[in-house]
Amino acid sequence: MLLHFIFVIKDTDLGKRDKEFEYVKQMANFYQKWIKEKFSIEFDIKCDEMITKPRKFFQRLDTHSLAQDHKQRDKDTYHFYLCHFRPLWTDCTCEGYHAENFGMIKWVIPEDPNNTTFLAQRNCVVVSHELCHELLRQVKYKRYIEDVHDIWTQHYFNDLSFENYDQHFEKTLEEPFFQTIDISSFTLNKN
Repeated sequence: MLLHFIFVIKDTDLGKRDKEFEYVKQMANFYQKWIKEKFSIEFDIKCDEMITKPRKFFQRLDTHSLAQDHKQRDKDTYHFYLCHFRPLWTDCTCEGYHAENFGMIKWVIPEDPNNTTFLAQRNCVVVSHELCHELLRQVKYKRYIEDVHDIWTQHYFNDLSFENYDQHFEKTLEEPFFQTIDISSFTLNKN
């Protein structure tokens, strides 16, 4: 199966966010390895940019527009949109949305595009949250929404540490290059 990360940027930002897109490509490779290790699911990875132009208020790009884009591209591909806007509706506290083979988050733009720690702690970790919903659903984990939210709450209110990884995809106690939620409490049936 293909996991396709789509970096959604405004046309006025074209060329200005290249360092972030380079990080997205590295993050995609990281998640390819992480998913295989944690969920025993193999994905091919693809990354590209979706350039958006200003629209009238009632034609704004939103979750529904991206869901339509997902269906037009290939509904069997897992499309993950990294957007400059938040979903209009979500049950996640992390400004993300998930559905079958579909994910999106509000990608927070760093003040310093070289600040990979910011990208890991504000964006990469949210990607892991939304990925977990869909991956747990795919492995038929019954509480794939509630348990991810419980872990997320423990991270923020009960001092459960996020998992930090370096740029070589190895766990680290140093500043993270990539960061994920801790899924060690999930009982997964790995083949």
